[in-house]
Amino acid sequence: MSFVVTARKYRPQRFDEVVGQEHITTTLKNAITSGRIAHAYLLTGPRGVGKTTTARILAKTINCEHPVDAEPCNKCEMCLSISNGQLIDIIEIDAASNRGIDEIRTLRDSVRYAPSKGKYKVYIIDEVHMLTKDSFNAFLKTLEEPPEHIVFIFATTDVHRVPLTILSRCQRYDFRRIQLDTIKTLLLEIAKKESITIDDKTLTLIARKADGGLRDAESYFDQVVAFCGKDVVYDTVIKLLNVIDNDLFFNISEAILAKDYKTAFEVSDTLYKNGWNYADFIDQLIEHFRNIMVAVATNSVGLIEAAEIYKVKYKEYSALFRENDLLRILTFLGKTGQELRYSQNHKLKIEIMLSQLIGFENTATITGLIDEAKIAQSSPSDGGRKEPAQVNVVRERPVVETPAKPSTNSFIAEDPKKEAVQAEMPVKKTPPQGLTNFDAIAARWTEFVEQLAAEKPVIFGSFVQFLKPISFEKSILRIEVADTDAMNMLAQKSSLDYMNTRAFTFFDTKISIKLALGEKATNGETKVANSPKKAAKKINPDDPMAKFIQDSLGGEPIA
Repeated sequence: MSFVVTARKYRPQRFDEVVGQEHITTTLKNAITSGRIAHAYLLTGPRGVGKTTTARILAKTINCEHPVDAEPCNKCEMCLSISNGQLIDIIEIDAASNRGIDEIRTLRDSVRYAPSKGKYKVYIIDEVHMLTKDSFNAFLKTLEEPPEHIVFIFATTDVHRVPLTILSRCQRYDFRRIQLDTIKTLLLEIAKKESITIDDKTLTLIARKADGGLRDAESYFDQVVAFCGKDVVYDTVIKLLNVIDNDLFFNISEAILAKDYKTAFEVSDTLYKNGWNYADFIDQLIEHFRNIMVAVATNSVGLIEAAEIYKVKYKEYSALFRENDLLRILTFLGKTGQELRYSQNHKLKIEIMLSQLIGFENTATITGLIDEAKIAQSSPSDGGRKEPAQVNVVRERPVVETPAKPSTNSFIAEDPKKEAVQAEMPVKKTPPQGLTNFDAIAARWTEFVEQLAAEKPVIFGSFVQFLKPISFEKSILRIEVADTDAMNMLAQKSSLDYMNTRAFTFFDTKISIKLALGEKATNGETKVANSPKKAAKKINPDDPMAKFIQDSLGGEPIA
């Protein structure tokens, strides 16, 4: 006996044997049981998911002499004739090769004749969307009001090309892609019946290659068995089907964690030598990081279609990656996939992309940094507050989360530049407990201005003695400046911003500093900085500011 391919040898003969389409088979069985058999059915869906098989089972069931629970018995004369393709009452037509109006006219004329043996005369028209417009129009009247003994079953992979006038005359059933686990289970059963040894990793590879089509999976299975024999080996199947090994993607994710740039060029070289498609590589790499995202977001691998050995690895990644980083990676890979189509050198583009991917640093949000700083403040083991982790952004600025409305003991960084300045704040052994009133601020004011003078002696070294807090209301701290030169220096935007930033951190509350010129300094003049006319002031030789400028720039005082 000649060899019969797996797709034909194990073709379902009952509704219960059709896998992955229970929503359709159950409906058809109920219709047969209740006697509600329609005159026209339209079966649509991807290739190799059971459309033609379901049509044949339906034709067999409605003509079966002894049906059992709306299933064909497969033993009577009618069932055996239909299974062997010998019953003339079951007509299968390929619309791709019989698409003209003449063929439809011939079919329309034959509809008038009653079935020779069975109860129904069934026309199964495959790839019905290939019929011409004139053929569809010639078929409309017959399809709408056929004789009682006629049943039409149409099958198509492109239902959008079928006219609405045809769709409205049929019961439509949409077939789904078959899930990966379902395909694996069925292939494993076939392998056991054929005494073939195959592991879960290889079954997953074949099922993924089939892309939801059971017929494709069975065809790949035959091809693999023909090459490997009774003992199917994963490494051989990888080469035979020319599929990118999943271990390659795990090497990339490990390189990102270890910052191993060497992996980028090793992966690119492997892709080049094996002749793998670079666009397919990007698509599968996106799916790989999507699986990691699922593991991190759901803390489960139930929504991941992969071999069990890979699901264990994805589970481990849930503690090593964060959602923010994975979103940046997925966005970057999506843009790279689009840019790859216009690149002249795909190998170079992949190497650059992988290098940038490996170089990505972990992102951090303002909320997270504040939480880390508060935890460090509350821990006495290190003797003081730790510096907040630096936000290191590569190529793209990360999306920062908007923190919740703070209490009086917290602050919000309103300017990203201020965050970098806060990292330089000296460590204090006794953190403040949220000073929110004027008396508390005044009590520590001397300590605050001395710290400013120590940090920026050029700006604040000579002027802190002229600063005095006078009021604090609605987060606005008003300071009296008793010297016009100090007012001119401190009223500059850079100086005022620096003071605001330090006040946020030092007093642990939101403070906006406003300067006012004191009465003694103005001698009756208006309290406005940068007055257009000011009397020249004699330089004090002992002034530390003057000494600093003289030592740095040279020269001597002239007034």
